[in-house]
Amino acid sequence: MSSPPDLESLRLLVDVGTLGSLGQAARAAGISQPSASRRVAVLERRLGLPLLERTPRGSTLTAQGKMVADWAAQVLAAADQLMRGAAAVRQDRDAHMRVAASMTVAEYLLPRWLGEFGGREPAVQVGLAVVNSAEVAQLVLGDGEIELGFVEGPRTPPGLATRVVAQDRLVVVVAAGHPWARRRTPLSGPELAATPLVVRERGSGTREMLESALTGLETAPARLELGSNTAVKGAAQEGVGPAVLSVFAVEAELLSGRLVEIPLEGLDLVRDLRAVWRRGRRLTGPELTLLRVASGSAERRGR
Repeated sequence: MSSPPDLESLRLLVDVGTLGSLGQAARAAGISQPSASRRVAVLERRLGLPLLERTPRGSTLTAQGKMVADWAAQVLAAADQLMRGAAAVRQDRDAHMRVAASMTVAEYLLPRWLGEFGGREPAVQVGLAVVNSAEVAQLVLGDGEIELGFVEGPRTPPGLATRVVAQDRLVVVVAAGHPWARRRTPLSGPELAATPLVVRERGSGTREMLESALTGLETAPARLELGSNTAVKGAAQEGVGPAVLSVFAVEAELLSGRLVEIPLEGLDLVRDLRAVWRRGRRLTGPELTLLRVASGSAERRGR
């Protein structure tokens, strides 16, 4: 497979669709129209698709070009989220406001929240500590440097006030070549419990949720314990064993077929993702703004 297109070419294509012509997209990018045309031509060769319809009146997107532009917009949005998240982690020590988040929230939700927060509080520099849910609670209950955190466990840690900001679902996934990928019946709770799984480390909200769901069942020892969603996904894709992860974490792999979700029966693996802060403390300023952004995101998804 050839390497992916560069982001600037994708942005140019999206602008053609948004602004209505290659000429206007070129002006928005600060380049000449011939340069823009050459850039799109390279993109067409790389993808093997005709993206522009070139006429004496100008160049507009073909039907294939419109589809690719829609996909490109998603890629650009993901890239923007990556940059916001990386900046927050990089700026942690010198930040005006420090936030702690569990890995699932930090990887898949917080970058979008930070984008909206930046529009409301452009002067506030946010630092992000990415740890597991148990450590988030410890940081928020600590020396006061971090007033707001986000966790994914099934229970609110003692001493903390909480608000639900999102809902998540854990899924059982296997590599495409695993025998479970061909099964025609849902997996039962006892079957899952009896299977050595690839799981997150103790203290993670994902691990805590899984153990809570399997309470009362005889469970096999974990096949492998790993400290990140990415590591668990990688092990599952290599056929090490079935894994249990947030649906947010495996969305791309399920769409591509690199992982297969195994239906379950008799187990409730839906969980709330929560904002937490020290009980008795009233959030103000930027922390309150970020809490409102996250809470508003949950309300919009629920409509």
